[in-house]
Amino acid sequence: MPGTIHELLLVAIVLLAVSVVEAGELTSSVLRYALLSLAFIIVLIQLRAPDVALSAVVVGAIVTGLFLYTIKEVGE
Repeated sequence: MPGTIHELLLVAIVLLAVSVVEAGELTSSVLRYALLSLAFIIVLIQLRAPDVALSAVVVGAIVTGLFLYTIKEVGE
């Protein structure tokens, strides 16, 4: 059972990565990137790497915040 969930998450990561690139609006792309980051963090927790998962949480939050701030300042 855990192998199936792991495989589904990996497929979801690939599909989310493609949807980030193909998104038409920047805000939509950033939201999808945040979901991609969350799926990656869940995979890391499944692989029993909590230290790497915590680092990914911090980096994902900072990058997502910077993307949203930049989009707001540029005005798109």
